Amino acid sequence: MDPEERKTTGAALNVLKDEIAALISTQERALKTQELEQRLATETIDVSLPIRPESKGKIHPISQTMEELTAIFSSMGFKVAEGPDIEDDWHNFTALNFPPGHPAREMHDTFYLPDDPDEQGEAAKKLLRTHTSTVQIRAMQEQGLPIKIVVMGRTYRSDYDITHTPMFHQCEGLYIDKNINMGHLKGCLMDFVRAYFEVDDLPV
Repeated sequence: MDPEERKTTGAALNVLKDEIAALISTQERALKTQELEQRLATETIDVSLPIRPESKGKIHPISQTMEELTAIFSSMGFKVAEGPDIEDDWHNFTALNFPPGHPAREMHDTFYLPDDPDEQGEAAKKLLRTHTSTVQIRAMQEQGLPIKIVVMGRTYRSDYDITHTPMFHQCEGLYIDKNINMGHLKGCLMDFVRAYFEVDDLPV
């Protein structure tokens, strides 16, 4: 086939190819339309049926309790203080007057971590805090006196049985000021239990 015939034949074949592609596309649309019409004719939806119930999340009981405690103590003028879960030996024991040989310092009671190479002495000895009282020490160091705080958070002890878990929560308060006495402590406790249990005349 000479070049001129090839050119003419090629153009004719291209036209034929376009026509075939158009026919195929038209047939595809027709088949899809036919399939949709068949589905609409056979499928029915009962719009009167109730919707599927949605599962709603709920706040965890511990989170709810901590929020309630925060609201109650905040209404009494306490500020919420927080501290790290990973503590050093000084804040967790020494500053709270735990002597060197105290059983709480033993491995069977406390989760110890590798020493911090960037620290020296008791500050290098790291552990998971065994109580939230460490925050009292940090708060007094940072804020000074007077101080009125409440501390809530996770604590850890190497203890596990039917009544104990290695991780649990604590809540404690610290109130230091002039002219503060045991009557203030009793009043705080009475106001707290009555607010928490929502019984105004609860005998305490």
